[in-house]
Amino acid sequence: METVKWKVEGMTCANCALTINKYLDKKGMSNIRVNPIDGDVSFDMLESSKTDEIKKGIDDLGYHVIDKPLEGTTPKRPFLSTTLHRFLFCLPFTLILMLHMLESIIHIHWLMNPWVQLGLCLPVFIVGMNFFGKSAIISIRNKMPNMNVLVALGASAAFLYSLLGTLIGQADEFLFYETAATIITLVFFGNYLEDASMQSTQRALKALMKSQKVMANMIAFDENHQEVILPIENTQLKVGDLILIRSGEQVPIDSKILWGDSHVNESLLTGETIPIHKKAKDKIIGGSILESGSVKAQVTAVGDDTVLSGILNLVKQAQGEKPPIQHLADKISGIFVPIVISVALLTFIGNYIYLKEFTPALMRSIAVLVIACPCAMGLATPAAIAVGLGRAARTGILFRNATSLENFKNIRQIVFDKTGTLTTGSFTMSDYQINGVDEDQFKSIVFSLEKYSTHPIAVSITTSFKTNKEIRWKSIEEVKGIGMKGIDNEGNEYWAGSYKIAKELTTEGNHNVYIVRNNVLIGWLDVQDEIRTEAKEVITYLKKMNLKTILLSGDRKEKCLRIQNELGLDEIYAEQSPEEKLKIITALNKETPTAMVGDGINDAPALAKATIGISLSEASQLAIQSAQVVLMNAGLKKLPTALGLGKHTYITIKQNLFWAFFYNIIAIPVAAFGLLTPTFGALVMGLSDVVLAINSVRLFIKKVI
Repeated sequence: METVKWKVEGMTCANCALTINKYLDKKGMSNIRVNPIDGDVSFDMLESSKTDEIKKGIDDLGYHVIDKPLEGTTPKRPFLSTTLHRFLFCLPFTLILMLHMLESIIHIHWLMNPWVQLGLCLPVFIVGMNFFGKSAIISIRNKMPNMNVLVALGASAAFLYSLLGTLIGQADEFLFYETAATIITLVFFGNYLEDASMQSTQRALKALMKSQKVMANMIAFDENHQEVILPIENTQLKVGDLILIRSGEQVPIDSKILWGDSHVNESLLTGETIPIHKKAKDKIIGGSILESGSVKAQVTAVGDDTVLSGILNLVKQAQGEKPPIQHLADKISGIFVPIVISVALLTFIGNYIYLKEFTPALMRSIAVLVIACPCAMGLATPAAIAVGLGRAARTGILFRNATSLENFKNIRQIVFDKTGTLTTGSFTMSDYQINGVDEDQFKSIVFSLEKYSTHPIAVSITTSFKTNKEIRWKSIEEVKGIGMKGIDNEGNEYWAGSYKIAKELTTEGNHNVYIVRNNVLIGWLDVQDEIRTEAKEVITYLKKMNLKTILLSGDRKEKCLRIQNELGLDEIYAEQSPEEKLKIITALNKETPTAMVGDGINDAPALAKATIGISLSEASQLAIQSAQVVLMNAGLKKLPTALGLGKHTYITIKQNLFWAFFYNIIAIPVAAFGLLTPTFGALVMGLSDVVLAINSVRLFIKKVI
């Protein structure tokens, strides 16, 4: 399978995205994501498939796959290729045509000539039909009629009716050229407003994107081995290059500090404005700002491997996915256009029978066609999702998919791992005891075993017991939920692990790590771990929101009880293996939707199984990959914000859908009874999409917690 990422032009609403999605699905593509807001399309394609054939198929649907422009260039757009171009072209003709409506005031007699009006309307009609008509025909051919079918029918009916009157010499009764031109021009204007409004929903992502391309100070060496500073674009840097970052400059790319220390503002990525102290061997993220100090650093990642690129890709993927509520809107949008055409036909027949006049009946049926807006229903969800995900990314919360954002509304209980999640994971050695071996030998055994583990306790122990007298193992493995097992070249078996490995050897079950050699206990170690400063506040907030809080840990029950008492957790499960954690999460999920917050390798299965798996940014890679949500601010502080964003995004989607349905339920009968002209209907139809976009943009500033 090959992953394909394209930019597609010509999508005007979610119905367009649905058309492309169905086409790709029919062609056997998988993992399809189509984002109508920014035109991003991605899918997995079999290597046997031909990209040229797929591109041609999308072109035949009425859209266009854009070739990626060269770095630093802006693709040229031919005239009349954008909504704004088309609107500006049509506007002068339409304004002149509309002057004849003021004939009684300004007396422009020549404008009453039907052939003059035909000449003014014709350029507008040709441009309109080239866009709306072509799109309408393609959508009907693909059995996915879109909004442009309604616009094309309405404008064509007004134009052809006027043309008939001109040809038979009865223009006084048939003259509606300005209606045809106004419909086309105002719908172009509405589409432009819609595009501009929808683009504003992307501003959080744009802020991140701007940080991707900056100048860097690369350190090179001349023939005398003297340092030379070369200004270079960060896109030209390679892994291993050395760079200089001065006070006040932006970190150009992900790096590791080799020399110097500084205070770094990572608010672009975490939402936290308080600078973080960074020193040698610390990693710094591209896009952050050095507020004080200067450092020399080595590039650790470039291109798509950087943290910022990863964030952008995750958010774009999530925006292209459909949350469950969108499927309802898709189904309704799919049958909406045929229903509106039927209603317009019934409107014409009913009004003709009642009024016994052809012209008013036709105008009312045209108004019905023009004012109906399936786009509003299609955009209700993508607009809110785009803003919700954008604000989340800007705040330091990454959602892997849109479904997780929506599913937060259902969560009734949250399960926490202990070490590294509710606690800092930064341990310090508090005590240890040795039995039957000397201290140097004991430290060598402990260091040699624990250096192969990524568990926070193991990392702290290896830091305290670092030694050059390391044992070379014949085999070494980590047994999840138990500890490290090593066998040396003489066949001696060593363990460093939890009480489970020593319960037959001692009754003291209150220590952190036990060291066993050939089934003989040779010592134990204790470490201290601090509770995160924000943990109490977060748990208190969750309880106030009537969410049940649960601790699920592999640690000893005594330690878990201490955490429960300090934080006020509702329930604990202690001394659980990864398999047992998975079973507990499965059982809890059956009771009610459950979120799990964890950071270790042993949490990965449970994170994947939970309704929503939440990982911290400093977690193990396996945990991050298993989670649907990643908190980027090195702690739990953003968990309430993630919950609030999920809840309020869903509220915004419901408000958008209500407006879209309410608008059509009210507007169509109003037009059918002649209380709305086709011209005014075209304007209101365009503005309905803008209302949805504005309501969605409110999520940027709305208080969510």
